[in-house]
Order: sequence, then C-alpha cells, then structure tokens
Amino acid sequence: MSQNFDAKRVTAPEIAKRKGGAPIVALTAYHAHTARIIDPYVDMLLVGDSLGMVMHGYETTVPVPLDLMIMHAQAVVRGSTRALVVVDMPFGSYEESPSVAFRNAARVLKETGCGAIKLEGGVHMAETIRYLSSRGIPVMSHIGLTPQAVNTIGSFQPRGRFRSEWAAFEEDAKAVAEAGAFAVVLEALAELLAARITKQISIPTIGIGASAECDGQILVLEDMLGLSPRVPKFVKEYAQLGAAIEGAVKAYSTEVRSRVFPSDAYTYPMCEDAEEATKKTKMTGS
Repeated sequence: MSQNFDAKRVTAPEIAKRKGGAPIVALTAYHAHTARIIDPYVDMLLVGDSLGMVMHGYETTVPVPLDLMIMHAQAVVRGSTRALVVVDMPFGSYEESPSVAFRNAARVLKETGCGAIKLEGGVHMAETIRYLSSRGIPVMSHIGLTPQAVNTIGSFQPRGRFRSEWAAFEEDAKAVAEAGAFAVVLEALAELLAARITKQISIPTIGIGASAECDGQILVLEDMLGLSPRVPKFVKEYAQLGAAIEGAVKAYSTEVRSRVFPSDAYTYPMCEDAEEATKKTKMTGS
C-alpha cells in the first residue's frame, strides 16, 4: 500500500476523545518497514520497550537504554504517516523526579517527532504525569502488570485476580486519569476488574490481556504474527510467520548449496561495448 503523505497524524487529544466510542486499535512497532505496513490500519503505534526482549534478546525490559528507544522511534516515525506514535520511557529515565522525567521525555519528543510518551505506574507516578502533561508532553500511563517492575513484583503473572487486590488498581487508574494522562494501558488485569476500571475513569483504557470492554486493544506485533517463541495466554496469533520464514530460509539454503540459485533469471548478462557493437554493424553492412 502506498503512503499518503498528506495524511493527518492522529493526536493524543483525539485518542482521549475516543472514550466510549469506536474501539482504539494499537500495535507495537520497532522499525520503519513494519510501521509502514501496519500504519493504515491502526490508531496508535507504540514503540514499546518490549523491543529489548523481542529484538535484542534481553530477558526483561529493564536493561533497555533511552538511546535505543530513540533510535527505534525515529525509524517508526519515518515509516508511518497516520497513526499516533507513542514511545515508552525506559526504566530509569523518569522515576527519579518529575524534572528528570521531563528532560528525558522532551528529548524523546524533539529527537523522534513522536506524539506522546508512555510510562509505567499509577498513584506513585501521578505527580510526574501531571508535571509532564501540564508542560506540553502527552502521557499514556500503564498499570496492572508493569514489566519494568518485574524485579520487585517477582513475575509476569496476571494481576487483580483476587477482589482484595482491586482497590489498589482502581486507585491507580483514577490517579493517572486525574493527573492528566490521555489514556492508560491495562496489562494482564483480570477481565472483570479491567471492565470495571474502564467504566470508572474518564480516559480510554487500552487493554492487553484485559477485557474486551476496554476502549481499545494493543498487542506486540511479533507476538500476534507468530514470530515469538513463547507468548502469553492473552495473545491471539493471527499468522504463523515464524514457520513461513523458516520454510523460506530452508528452501534458500538448499538452492544455494545445490547451485540452483541464482539462476539466469536472477543474474545480469554481459552487455556489448559500444565499440564492439559498431564493429558488428559495419561487418554486417559490408
């Protein structure tokens, strides 16, 4: 599909206005060519710090540096024209203080051209969200299972499956909404709790392993394409590209080793020099 360079970018305020409306469609993107493919079909592209695990082989998202996020975000912005590009603030780039968060978030916006940033945390990050949003930086929050906190929560298990846990997550959601976040990701939250939170707050909820009643949904692109070796329960694989890639590489390696590839169809024949072509013409005419 050709790009429409006259297309208007979706903005964070436009996403905020989608509360209770048509479901918001979001996917992760880490490079220009996949961003170009999926851009016409989604409302948001998230340059998630999950790229550390998906693309760079880290066991968690914790080691991902800010410079790496900026580099990938630049590629996604170049590869897209329509969707709102949101960039994850990696671990250690925003927790210290609102002013540190602002300095790093401003750098992300200025160096990438993205339209918003995302940070993890509820009540304890409300002050930072308020500080950023009041200074021109749109913020999407992320509560529930927060992968950057894996070393303190201990696992990637779903959250809120016991009613005794609900109050804390509801407080988180209300706090980020009141602080000025334009949307909030609900990750791996029990279905009934996610649906309940969606009804309680005034900003859109974006579910990942949450409820179909959320205002939108997001998945990691590589997960839903069947490119990841292990995926959470909440991932539906819409394709099996991993198997397709393996089959293609196997066929390629077989043809190279048997010298079937490259055949004449994939090589360049010799061209005659101008002098040789002139000699042949004279000989033919004499």
